[in-house]
Amino acid sequence: MVFFRREPAQALRPGSGQVGDKPFVEHLEDLRRAVIGAAVSLGMGLLVAIPLAPSIITLLKLPLANAKIDPDEFLKVIRVGDGFAVAMQVVFWSGLLISLPGILLSVARFIYPGLTPKERRVVTHCLIASIFLFVLGVAIGYLTTVELTVLWMLRVNDWLGIRYDFIELADYCGFVLRLLLAFGLVFEMPIVVIGLGAVGLIHSKAMRAKRRHVIVGLMALAMVLGPPDPGFSMMMMSIPLILLYEGCIWIVWGMERKQKTEAE
Repeated sequence: MVFFRREPAQALRPGSGQVGDKPFVEHLEDLRRAVIGAAVSLGMGLLVAIPLAPSIITLLKLPLANAKIDPDEFLKVIRVGDGFAVAMQVVFWSGLLISLPGILLSVARFIYPGLTPKERRVVTHCLIASIFLFVLGVAIGYLTTVELTVLWMLRVNDWLGIRYDFIELADYCGFVLRLLLAFGLVFEMPIVVIGLGAVGLIHSKAMRAKRRHVIVGLMALAMVLGPPDPGFSMMMMSIPLILLYEGCIWIVWGMERKQKTEAE
């Protein structure tokens, strides 16, 4: 989706395959092209998302239907512009998700010339895995958490004796989208950990030693990124994060053994 003009051949650092030093103005030009490429990718993603907005809103309503609540009766718009506001929310976040590969490609095109071949391989694998994990996080949040979280929040209203005949559609869609975005973001954590382990900045032994501190930090992160109920949704987000961290320990340990074997 993004087009870049090929740079003329430049001097290479011996044995590294890296492009030699470039003037500061040329770096600014590379940055400008990367920003334009990311903006073009986002624009194309938004164009693709516009006709999909009604179907996406139907998917957002589905957790209520699964909970035996009629979304068409329970979700209302009370202002003239509410429908437009909901459409803009859905189109923006959906377009951002659709354009994510193009945006990451633009970032990669900007940073690759300054990396060694090994670092390029690590970055490439991290970019591919980041897209997969973000989609996985959104899917897990949608399939396992949205319905239960919404029901839990409504039960709190019942417990407090608060009467609610309906909920604003814009508020509901914003709540669900923020929850799904939070799940997608926190599932990026393994990319950072494995990337740092691949370049030797963290080690599996230290990760095991700091396990308890990390678990507390992950729970705090889930509470901050999740919706405003520091209970159920925090627990539902923390459990997969802790499991992912345990998996990262084993992956980093495996990379360390492989590097040790190659060195021997």
